[in-house]
Amino acid sequence: MPTYQKQGEIPHKRHTVFRKPNGELFAEELVSTEGFSSIYSLIYHAYPPTMVKAIAEPFSVEPKIALAKNMRHRSYLTFGSFESDYIKSRKILLMNSDVQLGTQAPSANMSYFFKNGDADEILFVHEGNGTLHSIYGELKFGYGDYIVIPRGTIYKMEFETEQNRHFVIEAPTPVTTPKRYRNEHGQLLEHSPFCERDIRTPQNLKMHDEKGDFVVMIKKQGMIYPYTYATHPFDAVGWDGFVYPYIFNIQDFEPITGRVHQPPPVHQTFEGRNFVVCSFCPRLYDYHPESIPAPYHHSNVDSDEILYYVDGDFMSRKHVERGMITLHPKGIPHGPHPGTVEKSIGAKETLELAVMIDPFYPLMITEEAVKMEQEGYWKSWIE
Repeated sequence: MPTYQKQGEIPHKRHTVFRKPNGELFAEELVSTEGFSSIYSLIYHAYPPTMVKAIAEPFSVEPKIALAKNMRHRSYLTFGSFESDYIKSRKILLMNSDVQLGTQAPSANMSYFFKNGDADEILFVHEGNGTLHSIYGELKFGYGDYIVIPRGTIYKMEFETEQNRHFVIEAPTPVTTPKRYRNEHGQLLEHSPFCERDIRTPQNLKMHDEKGDFVVMIKKQGMIYPYTYATHPFDAVGWDGFVYPYIFNIQDFEPITGRVHQPPPVHQTFEGRNFVVCSFCPRLYDYHPESIPAPYHHSNVDSDEILYYVDGDFMSRKHVERGMITLHPKGIPHGPHPGTVEKSIGAKETLELAVMIDPFYPLMITEEAVKMEQEGYWKSWIE
């Protein structure tokens, strides 16, 4: 879980008088999760965050389902062309009511602000770097970063590169660190593969005391609502609390290894309702003298399995490409490709880098995914 943070100027007590130098009150805003029952932050605005000047016609970005039910191993090649616009570049490929998975490849800086009103976002940065600007401050990002953005956060991305590729996870429930690695107070435990020191929080808070026309594209129920606000969205003089965007880099994940092959839960990095996110990182292989490093065949009884391949060589798969996504649905077993088990014996390490998502309810396949599908993947075990 995020730890308590404070930026800028805030009053001594909550919900008390806090004035600007000219005597006007700052506008206090509570940003809370799960009603008033979970973590929250208090933000102090130069102006009320409710000053809407115009609302343009909404437009749909709702994914179109091509296949609602699936019982076939599939793979997708996502490294297509770039699109300049941030919203249009996002392609949702797989989805259910608990999670949406996709990619985005924006090539231009955002001319507007964006807010996801439906979902927490995890953006895994595969290519490119830049700065995430929000009311909470700035977050510099680059290769290997998981950018975790709580729902309702207005943000703008400033890219330093033209080629930017992100693996996208959207969740309608809060994204948290794994319960298995937290104590009763929310602190990451000593045996956790990462700790609070590895998490980067917003810095360089700047109050934008500006009036004008500020367009915020708000995503809600598969629609984009273009709102024009009378004041700059990043007008906070200060804030404190537990709700804010943060970054964890996959290369700061310390893999747990053993004498024999360790199961995927040891790689868990995040979780949401009915799904988990795992990080497969470079690591030493098992050290039992007769160990088989390649993963054993696994019967997917409880969850689909999705792997997003980032970099490196994968001992259990053949013909892997960067940005490739594999889908192994629940109900049928999957496992290493022919020849890879024998080949793995005696190997000392792996340099693979990948992100895995296990949703506990089946995923539907979108029309965008069909365009990227690599035909015949389900037959690759008999080659």
